[in-house]
Amino acid sequence: MMNRRYLLKKTASLGLLAGLGWHELLSSPLEKIRIGACDWSIGKSSDPAAFDIAKEIGLEGIMVDMGSSENKLHLREKSVQQTYRDASARTGIKITSLAMGELNDVPYKSDPRTEMWVSDSIDAANNLGVTVVLVPFFGKGDLRKDEAGKKEVIRRLKRVAPRAEKKGIILGIESYLNAEELMDMIQQVGSGSVKVYYDFRNSADAGYDVIREIKLLGKDAICELHMKENDKLLGRGTLDWKKIADTLKEIGYYGDGWMQIEGASPEGANVVESYKRNVKFLKDTFGYT
Repeated sequence: MMNRRYLLKKTASLGLLAGLGWHELLSSPLEKIRIGACDWSIGKSSDPAAFDIAKEIGLEGIMVDMGSSENKLHLREKSVQQTYRDASARTGIKITSLAMGELNDVPYKSDPRTEMWVSDSIDAANNLGVTVVLVPFFGKGDLRKDEAGKKEVIRRLKRVAPRAEKKGIILGIESYLNAEELMDMIQQVGSGSVKVYYDFRNSADAGYDVIREIKLLGKDAICELHMKENDKLLGRGTLDWKKIADTLKEIGYYGDGWMQIEGASPEGANVVESYKRNVKFLKDTFGYT
């Protein structure tokens, strides 16, 4: 009978022949996903100072907000983009993805300015070397029970999708819609550059079965993940994170290779210490080695 050392040696040899190491062959794609955080959730929304805090926490990357209408979504400017590249190079913290939080107050479904904003975010993502832009639909932009709003969003996404395809950028829809509604929207847009940005807490809060939703969407429809428990440390809320991890492994999920911690710090707690605990929790739960 072959012992473990012999098996690993043989597996490593086969992996090298295929251009892979044994770890890549034996581990699931989920175990290679890196951990970042949303800049707004560590108190530095659209602020390069987020990179220093991320380094102190021990994160690998930062999801950057594009900015507000007051600063005209300043990340669209090349000079601001360079500031972020400099902060990333200085700290070693990667820019993971971009977010357009302003769309929760200035809805993509109705405000004419937002079409240019989303189009420009594609260029910004391309310039910064990231592949995902979060397009949220909360607050004033909520799409629940709004068929006219969904129809308009689909129309706008159809118009901008070819630009995203050309640049290799994914527009990630984050909303309170269920998996069936999201898949219907994606199919109507008809572009591989429009996917779902999935947040387990949002899905549970909307009354959906998170595990069922993950399986319905499948590995190819989800581009990136938010990891949160709304003002609680991860593992201290109601979500069954072990079951979530097992389900993501079961479907072979990888996405763009990032998960982002958001809103996982109790009120009044030290954000750095809270996020250090959250990072450890995710590594333990998702099988990091």
